[in-house]
Amino acid sequence: MSQIDVYGIGNALVDTEFEVDDSFFEEAGIQKGFMTLIEEEQQKNILSMLSANYPVKKKAGGGSAANTLYAISQFGGHAFYACRVAGDETGDYYLSELGDHNIRTNQTDSKPNGNTGQCLVMVTPDAERTMLTHLGVSSDVSVADLDLDIATTAKYVYMEGYLVSSDSARQAVLTLKQAARDAGIPVAFTFSDPAMVEYFKDGVKEVMDGGVDLLFCNEQEACIWAETDDFSAACEMLKKSATQFVVTRGAKGALLFDGQSYIQIPGNKVTAVDTNGAGDMFAGAFLYGLTQGMGFEQSGRLASFASATVVTSFGPRLTPDEHTSLLQQFS
Repeated sequence: MSQIDVYGIGNALVDTEFEVDDSFFEEAGIQKGFMTLIEEEQQKNILSMLSANYPVKKKAGGGSAANTLYAISQFGGHAFYACRVAGDETGDYYLSELGDHNIRTNQTDSKPNGNTGQCLVMVTPDAERTMLTHLGVSSDVSVADLDLDIATTAKYVYMEGYLVSSDSARQAVLTLKQAARDAGIPVAFTFSDPAMVEYFKDGVKEVMDGGVDLLFCNEQEACIWAETDDFSAACEMLKKSATQFVVTRGAKGALLFDGQSYIQIPGNKVTAVDTNGAGDMFAGAFLYGLTQGMGFEQSGRLASFASATVVTSFGPRLTPDEHTSLLQQFS
């Protein structure tokens, strides 16, 4: 059995994506540009409003860490995903998607009752994504969902920031982090969304306590974390919590810190139609590069190219053929 390149843990969510007008947010009382956790009944009501006015653009098994692992797998790497789905039709769909993309998982035939998590993704004409998430059984992700024997043989462990909103999931993240530390496995963490840093900062601080080896975030998240509007000052603050880090900056590319020096990665000029999954793709391509022997800068350039490609179409992922073509173009 092949060694796992990246062992990830995250929320298992089936994404349903809509292209909406800005006016919809005011009508529905939704904060644009953030991920908001909502109850099942509220999600059903919003879904009814969306379905009455907008066609579904895309449906796919997702979640922040899952999207990153999809990218790693489709580029040719080996990924394992620790998550939780229910014994419902949505959960079956989610697991079939993982299997179709060669991602191993902890899930077995014995699944809990309840509902598999779902996320409504709304994309506006400026390509910004807004998400309303009902976690379902994913809110109960726990230490029991970890396979530490596999995790501690991986090249990296990867954890999404969304998990800090749940006590049991946060404990699973902390347990995985400590196990990786004990085994000498580098720990990668993503803030995932500005809302997590702003509204769940204590949980993020708990995970970041003692630092991480590699942090992924965007410019807005970095500034919220550092409590400053000065981007340079925010990056200096990140050095206190992460040995290495990646800060994505949209069309401006990305700023990397390899532990010694800053590296500027230029953006790729494209017409963005949907930024959902751009950060996840960046992390996936970057981790793929690192685990396949690429240097920090080369991994950053691949990641920038991949994330620029994914925003040119709807949905958080590329097809397997697009991954192959992208690697051929990059090389």
